[in-house]
Amino acid sequence: MGNDLAAFAKGNGVKYFMISYTDLFGGQRAKLVPAQAIADMQKDGAGFAGFATWLDLTPAHPDMLAVPDPDSVIQLPWKPEVAWIAANCMMDEKSVEQAPRNTLRRLIDEAAGDGMHVKTGVEAEFFLISPDGKTISDEYDTASKPCYDQQAVMRRYDVITEICDHMLALGWGPYQNDHEDANGQFEMNWAFDDALATADKHSFFKFMVKSVAERHGLRATFMPKPFAGLTGNGCHAHISVWDKDGKTNVFADNAMELGLSAKGKNFLGGIMKHASALAAITNPTVNSYKRINAPRTISGATWAPNSVTWTGNNRTHMVRVPGPGRFELRLPDGAANPYLLQAVIIAAGLDGIRSKADPGRRYDIDMYQFGHTVEGAPKLPLNLLDALREFDNDKSLKAALGEEFSSAYLKLKHQEWNSYASHFTQWERDHTLDI
Repeated sequence: MGNDLAAFAKGNGVKYFMISYTDLFGGQRAKLVPAQAIADMQKDGAGFAGFATWLDLTPAHPDMLAVPDPDSVIQLPWKPEVAWIAANCMMDEKSVEQAPRNTLRRLIDEAAGDGMHVKTGVEAEFFLISPDGKTISDEYDTASKPCYDQQAVMRRYDVITEICDHMLALGWGPYQNDHEDANGQFEMNWAFDDALATADKHSFFKFMVKSVAERHGLRATFMPKPFAGLTGNGCHAHISVWDKDGKTNVFADNAMELGLSAKGKNFLGGIMKHASALAAITNPTVNSYKRINAPRTISGATWAPNSVTWTGNNRTHMVRVPGPGRFELRLPDGAANPYLLQAVIIAAGLDGIRSKADPGRRYDIDMYQFGHTVEGAPKLPLNLLDALREFDNDKSLKAALGEEFSSAYLKLKHQEWNSYASHFTQWERDHTLDI
């Protein structure tokens, strides 16, 4: 597509660019820039007051400049006169190290320095709900086992196919769409890609799904557990590592157990080693822990892990190896920051390879039925505070992600936890008024 955004605008009828970055809490921030001004913005960046978003900055900091990455530009299929573009945050001519996309880019470069090219795919689940957020949007979607319900998916045909048509037009290689395990829940899959491309697509996908839902008078949510008793929104990540040219899958070895090479097992070992700490990134909200520590749902299973275990093609564990040359991390949820999700996977995996980490014993049992029989496998954190403490205590993971990022993330997330902890709830009144 070339690097000249002004020429891109002229050649594609673009009137405005959305110069976008994602903050530490996953919030998507943007400025709408007329095409006539994009040449200067491409050179110098769009100015933001970083303190006004979820970054550890103050009102006294100078302007933070979001410098657009022309390789990420996406013309909005539902509004072609506008193009979205991911940006890298700069300040005083230096990279803002705590900014999520910068953190990911640094880790991708680090992996490349070791001759590794990380490729990933994500399964981003979401609910279509009423505009006020209180109920699912389809009053007839009431089955106790609604997964793959063809009537329910067809009642939302207009929304789902509009999104899928957009992905087809963008060349993402979408290949299946379904009604998921909860009433009102859907999943849409597209082809895996380089980690940065997947993160940009994931970020845009969330924006696109919400925008299309609004066009249909609905609301889309990726909240991990929006409804008690229903399966939550996961964001499973499929991970493989290729050689420096991106042509040979170095995780694939048919002579090894499950077709996973020694390097693949070491990468997996890093994920297992850091699992309790990386939960602070992959499951970043108070609500996240109502998904991974949930009681059995109406459908009969949560489809979320609560212990640090791995397996073959078995969906009841934190990690499964569904086929040769890749594995699926089932821990992340819908609140995961698209860039930090990829970054923490790479950080943990690189550490695993460098330390030749052993993923430990493989389990093939049904964890939902027999998990209590497993001895020695750590339980995942029970809440966000426990996860933050695990992350803070994991010195090597913090160092891999960058001390500036880790310090900023922990500071702001502890503030979020304290805000939650000081909030009075109806549960407290219901259970404590008469004590």
